[in-house]
Amino acid sequence: MDPCLRGNDDRGQAGARPIATQRTYVTQPTIAVLLPCYNEAAAIAQTVAGFRAALPGAAVYVYDNNSTDDTIAVARAAGAVVRTERIQGKGNVVRRMFADIDADVYVMADGDATYDAASAPALVARLLDEQCDMIVGSRISQAQESYRRGHRFGNAVLTGMLARLFGRSFTDILSGYRVFSRRFVKSFPSLSSGFEIETEISVHALELKMPCAEVETPYYARPEGSASKLSTYGDGFRILGTIVTLYRIERPLLFFGAIGMLFAAVAVALGIPLALTYVQTHLVPRFPTAVLITGLMIIAALCVFAGLILDTVVRGRREVRRLAYLAQPAPASGG
Repeated sequence: MDPCLRGNDDRGQAGARPIATQRTYVTQPTIAVLLPCYNEAAAIAQTVAGFRAALPGAAVYVYDNNSTDDTIAVARAAGAVVRTERIQGKGNVVRRMFADIDADVYVMADGDATYDAASAPALVARLLDEQCDMIVGSRISQAQESYRRGHRFGNAVLTGMLARLFGRSFTDILSGYRVFSRRFVKSFPSLSSGFEIETEISVHALELKMPCAEVETPYYARPEGSASKLSTYGDGFRILGTIVTLYRIERPLLFFGAIGMLFAAVAVALGIPLALTYVQTHLVPRFPTAVLITGLMIIAALCVFAGLILDTVVRGRREVRRLAYLAQPAPASGG
């Protein structure tokens, strides 16, 4: 029998208390649609209507992030549950949504009507059928206007960089269309404040080796009157910085070891002429250079030892995150 469906029979006593971490799925899993929004009055009604039609049993939440237009009123009129997050930035909104909402399956998308709501049932079914923790809606552009100039190239560069640094990646790490299990959401220590949140989500899944998958979904141009809030260069550099920062945090031995090797290589390059001179004359005529070489080698050794110590710390943090992840039940279908 599926352990998620067991009742008190496992304990052999009537009225025995079940294990606290078990959740029963006698009915269909509860689904929450999460839509972070900032000045999306022109698109939010269409977005809410699309997800309500695609997932009629789901609760649709719109989290407004200090909009100055009629986003809140339009979202309420469309039938969404509207809440607010005053701290500006998409990462702050996502952190608030993940903390506030309790569900078995979470569907996250943007409120700009660019993501295909009709694909949501397929993404949810994939997550439940394969017991994944995250399904990424990999975007397939349906119009030239879907991506702003430079976005497609920047996405490819950042995706490739993530794959090189972490060994594997997704084909579209910047996609905001994702479906999560409860155990992903409730074990995710969100720290980002802006559009780099998708990168942090991807790295979290990769580091904990969660079962994930991708499903190709159509990606549309924004409706008339809706404008992108993503800065091509500003947010692009922030995402790049986030990748480097997460690499330093998650791979400290490789990060600081590479710096140490660089210092050591410079020291060796400076030391070879000095060593040849000493062999020939038994003199060290460039004493300041010898002092510099010694300092560089000390710095190199300190970098390597710092990487070793931090690697031990990171391993402990990763184990704690893994235990928090395992404390939540695996996704299971209602069938």
